[in-house]
Order: sequence, then structure tokens, then C-alpha cells
Amino acid sequence: MSSEALVVCHECDLLLREVPLEAGGVARCSRCGCNLYRNMPEGLERSLVFSLTAAALFVIANAFPIVSMNSQGLTSSTTLLGMVQVLYDDEMFSVALLVFITAFLMPALEIAAFIYLLLPLRLGRTVRGIPLVFRLLHTAQPWGMIEVFMLGILVTISKLAAMASVVPGIALWSFVLLMIAIAAASAGFDSRSFWARVDSLR
Repeated sequence: MSSEALVVCHECDLLLREVPLEAGGVARCSRCGCNLYRNMPEGLERSLVFSLTAAALFVIANAFPIVSMNSQGLTSSTTLLGMVQVLYDDEMFSVALLVFITAFLMPALEIAAFIYLLLPLRLGRTVRGIPLVFRLLHTAQPWGMIEVFMLGILVTISKLAAMASVVPGIALWSFVLLMIAIAAASAGFDSRSFWARVDSLR
């Protein structure tokens, strides 16, 4: 039995024979039930499309105000980076850093890594630094917490609505769509299919 026909479960280390799957099929470990690999013929292409969509939404979400608040004739609005600046100016340095990393930096790195890995592959090419960017992608994914940021924004809006008129901005809806696009890009990205495609081009 060749080593190419074997797969090791990353949860329980059981050694299994690799079997072909029909489109959409999932191979699971016979011992622990963990997903081993999937067969998604168009998964990488869908991941690229959602990554490019996420990149456009990310720009919109950070270029326009998230919400506008009107109270006693005074109107104020801010962007995500504007919120980080306000927190920094108020000497809430750790909170400002946390918001910047989880809601801006890590999602940006995740989107950029997806595009860097998948776009050349779609064009039939490989690029330098694939292992490094692949590790960066998996490092950034757990730290991208746009959904937590959105939950905090919604709670804040609900509390401010009792004191002032709060109007959601285009950035708020962009963040909602961005959250969905990143999740869809991650769901379509299969590491096994990716490395198989890379090896075929080398």
C-alpha cells in the first residue's frame, strides 16, 4: 500500500486508506467521526469569488460610517478606524488594540491571504511563499472576529436608540455581508484540494 493512498486522522491519529469520493462527499474517521477530507470540485473557485467579494466589502465597510447618531440637533458618525482612534485618545489602549487587530487587521490578512493563494492558482500559476501565506491564513482565521464586533455594535445601537436617533450606515450592512462572505470563503477552501492543485502546477 503506497503512502499516497493513506490518510491520518488529525484528531485520533488513526491511519486509514484514502478512498475516492463523489462530488460533495465527505470522508470521516471510522474511530472518532472527524472529517478527514471533502470532494468539492468547485470549492476553491467559490472560495476565490467570495474572497474577492469580501475584499470589496471590506473597503466599503471601512470607508463609510458605521452608524450616524442625531441628538438635540447634533449629528455624529464614525468609521471603524475612527472608533479605534477615539478609544486610543481616551487612553483605552488595550481595547483600541484589540478592536484594531480582531476587526480590521486579521480580517484584512485573511482576505489578502485567500486572494494571494487562490487567484494565481485560478490563472494556472503558482507564486512564491505559498507555505508561509498558508500558515498566515490559518493563524489569522481564529483572530478575525467580525461577528463579535457586529454583536457589540448591535448591542450599542439598541442602547443608544433610547437616547438619540441612530441611523445605520452603509458600512454596517457591508460588515454584515462581509461576515457572510468570509465565512463562505472559508467553507469553500479545502486544504487537501488546494495542495493537490498546487502540486499539479509544479
